[in-house]
Amino acid sequence: MNELCEERGLNTDLILTVLNVYLDESFIPDDSLPLFDAESIADYFHQTVESYIHDLIPNIEKHLSAFIAMSGPEKQELKLLREIFREFKERMTQHLQDSSSYEEDFPHELLHDLKQILIQHLSPGCNQNLCHAVIFSLHSFQKDLEAHNRLRYRVLMPKVSELSPGGIERLQSAISSERLRQGEPATHQLSDREVEVLQLIVQGYLNKEIAEQLNISLNTVLTHRKNIIAKTGIRTVSGLTFYSLRNGLVSMQLN
Repeated sequence: MNELCEERGLNTDLILTVLNVYLDESFIPDDSLPLFDAESIADYFHQTVESYIHDLIPNIEKHLSAFIAMSGPEKQELKLLREIFREFKERMTQHLQDSSSYEEDFPHELLHDLKQILIQHLSPGCNQNLCHAVIFSLHSFQKDLEAHNRLRYRVLMPKVSELSPGGIERLQSAISSERLRQGEPATHQLSDREVEVLQLIVQGYLNKEIAEQLNISLNTVLTHRKNIIAKTGIRTVSGLTFYSLRNGLVSMQLN
């Protein structure tokens, strides 16, 4: 294991922790957490989300398209099934792209409905072998998301919450370097005033207190908050804190 991880530039302790969380639903890391840094786990989550968007969801779509093509694409029930999948794909992809905080669970309801329709509600004339292939790919994705959620709660969030100011700066630096390597802009979309409001939100100020701090009206603060949510796609304070860290907008120790 050590040799394989070294060859691929992976942190052995992180990989072992990930495997344990995936294989054992009751596993809770303890002494293993200090053995790897926040940069490693943040990079792991980034790579996982990219894999979901570019590999796993397209794989489900490939199986579903083959199933529909072989079962009668003109059938109304299969047209409706395709529309449900399109909605699932759009919502899941949007959620993955917007959830830089990894704060909220993935939306499972459409995934569940797709499985139930394929298992219980399709007419018997459909291609059963391809139907089973779609069900299997949906089930595998669902189980992977459940394990991913456990990783967020048991590994990522505890790791982020323990960061010191120096650790936050290293995480910011690592993320900025990764963006530059990928050709992503290291800038954010927020105006200077929105950044000021965001920084106060992250520090725990209420809307009225923010208005007093910046000498602006309460309605103006609410407008800025709406703009921040619209631009970042993030609603919770925890999520906005993580967004701020990733974009170098704050440098503080998290509570």
